[in-house]
Amino acid sequence: MELNSIKPAEGAKRGRRRVGRGIGSGLGKTAGRGHKGQKSRAGGYHKVGFEGGQMPLQRRLPKRGFKSASLKYNAEVTLSDLERLGEAEVNLLALKKAGLVREIVKVVKVIKSGELTKAVKLTGVGATAGAKTAIEAVGGSLA
Repeated sequence: MELNSIKPAEGAKRGRRRVGRGIGSGLGKTAGRGHKGQKSRAGGYHKVGFEGGQMPLQRRLPKRGFKSASLKYNAEVTLSDLERLGEAEVNLLALKKAGLVREIVKVVKVIKSGELTKAVKLTGVGATAGAKTAIEAVGGSLA
């Protein structure tokens, strides 16, 4: 096999639809645009969401709430996750390596959910007030 002889499988590529090329093509005369109207004309269209002058749906519906774009960089880890991890020193890199947080994450916080029996030293990882007391109760620390 040579690079210049590679071809897609038979039937994998279909020819471009050639509109307005006679009645024999099946898309002659109006070229599939129908008769008259804005959408049949060259350059005749409207912006996305336009409803012919009627108040568009995105303006009719009430707006509420806000979702920060930076939330994708934040993650939570539970006490039970730390227990399963079984490491004495935990940092962001260790959590990423274990698959507990995604690679894109920059800020991690431990939340009080589940039980922790082993002492864990957290470096560069935040914790809620409840999680902090639970970690310190078993002899762990936060740095």
